[in-house]
Amino acid sequence: MLDLADELCRWCDEGRDFAVATVVAVRGSAPRPPGASLAVDADGAVIGSVSGGCVEGAVYDLCREALESGTPVLERFGYSDEDAFAVGLTCGGVIDVLVTPVPATAGDRPVLAAALRAAARGESAALTRVAAGPAGLLGRALLVLADGGRDGTLGGPAALDATAAAETAALLDTGRTGTVDVGGDGARCGEPVTLLVESSVPPPRMIVFGAVDFAAALATAGKFLGYHVTVCDARPVFATAGRFPGADEVVVAWPHRYLDSQDLDPRTVLCVLTHDAKFDVPLLERALRLPVAYVGAMGSRRTHEDRLARLREAGLTEAELARLRSPIGLDLGARTPEETALSITAEIVATRRGGTGAPLTGAGVPIHRAGRGAPPLRGGVLSRRTG
Repeated sequence: MLDLADELCRWCDEGRDFAVATVVAVRGSAPRPPGASLAVDADGAVIGSVSGGCVEGAVYDLCREALESGTPVLERFGYSDEDAFAVGLTCGGVIDVLVTPVPATAGDRPVLAAALRAAARGESAALTRVAAGPAGLLGRALLVLADGGRDGTLGGPAALDATAAAETAALLDTGRTGTVDVGGDGARCGEPVTLLVESSVPPPRMIVFGAVDFAAALATAGKFLGYHVTVCDARPVFATAGRFPGADEVVVAWPHRYLDSQDLDPRTVLCVLTHDAKFDVPLLERALRLPVAYVGAMGSRRTHEDRLARLREAGLTEAELARLRSPIGLDLGARTPEETALSITAEIVATRRGGTGAPLTGAGVPIHRAGRGAPPLRGGVLSRRTG
């Protein structure tokens, strides 16, 4: 739901009745991860996607039905070789989808609206909903904030809210979205319940060092991928906002000093495009010792070898040097700044998502990386739909 925060905030402000379908769990090959949502309002307007097209029509109908009945439902969609034209995932996977009606009079609507507003503002917050369990709890919502505050209730024993808040805070701390099983086995929080936790955290950072023409294209590509993009260069004549309209900010500072001043998280990517030793070496000496997601540096293979020698002299270990992606980017035969930006961002995606960068044709590797297995369907289920 939080992936549609901007538009759903507007729907809430306009007092619209709507229903939201959210992917709860994925098994096998599926196009969208847990947390992906599709929403339908009372007039039939639709936003978002849960499957990239495979089951959108059936999910749309479920949203309309949920709006009429006022009852949340949990639906499983899978593939059937017997009828390839039936409703289902033609890619062969299985997804569970939670459909929640959110009329203007819904008791949980203020909680959902608060979560949507926090996500739209780019704040750290997590929305937890009952995805499986007793039918009376299905879809109930709890909002957990980064400062420990919370709002709403899941409607079960008091211990359920406390357990859910603790589990949610743990996922929020890492910026993860996923399901958590709680309760059962005599636990104080009652019957077994599966919770869907959707985390909303500020966008990851991309810091591009070097105010060169390649940086302008990379800033635009990084913004397209959802990064908060900073361009940093020590030369004020080149580091101007007008030269980098795709960046969120342009900073004039020595790169290593700017890096020293930043509080970075493990999602951060650092792209060094200066290919000038007086900037590169002190910057990379620090960058390669930080717990960031990616460090890449531009330059020829000769520049790379010279850079490695200088970094060894500065005391970096072979393990630290192995983290450096240089020459930066994948081998796409890129020539223009835009093509080079594509090669760099492709390598960033492959590094962060565990891809190989190899062509999928004939590769024999999964197109969609395996996610958490779909939990058993419990409570509020209409049927299993296959295609």
